[in-house]
Amino acid sequence: MALEIERKFLVTGEGWRSAPSERLSQGYLCHEPERTVRVRIAGEQAFLTIKGITQGATRQEFEYPIPVADAQSLLALCGAGVIDKYRHRFVHAGKTWEVDAFLGDNQGLVVAEIELASEDEVFDKPDWLGEEVTHDARYYNANLSTLPFVHWNKAAQAE
Repeated sequence: MALEIERKFLVTGEGWRSAPSERLSQGYLCHEPERTVRVRIAGEQAFLTIKGITQGATRQEFEYPIPVADAQSLLALCGAGVIDKYRHRFVHAGKTWEVDAFLGDNQGLVVAEIELASEDEVFDKPDWLGEEVTHDARYYNANLSTLPFVHWNKAAQAE
C-alpha cells in the first residue's frame, strides 16, 4: 500500500525563495472526506492522484502519470477550483522540503511540506518555518480549491 506521511507548516521567512521552482496547476475531480482525486500538470508532466482519508498525518496515496493533453481536459472539468502555485524544492538537513507559493485566489499563502518515513520522525526545521498546520483542513489543497485563502476572512465574518 502506498502511504504519504506529510507535515505542513506556514512559512514566515524568505530563506526558501532561492530554491528552484516549477509552476503547478491542479484541480479536483472528487473531493470528499474519504477520498480525493486530483489532476495535476507540473511543467511538461501530468498526473492523476487518488488520496484516501487523512488519519493523523498519514493517508493512502496513489499517483499515475497521464498525458498532458488528458490532464488539460480533466482540469477543464474542475471549473473555477483549479489551484495555481509555484513549488520550490530544496534539501535542508538531509530532508527534501517543498514550499508552495500560491497564486490567484490563494495569493499570499505560502506553505511548506515535508514527507516523512513515520509520523514521529524527528527532523530539523528551517528557521523560516512558522506554525504547524498539518491538522488544519483549511490548508489542504482540495479545500483551498473550494474555499480559497482570499475568502477566509469573509467566511469567518459570516459565521
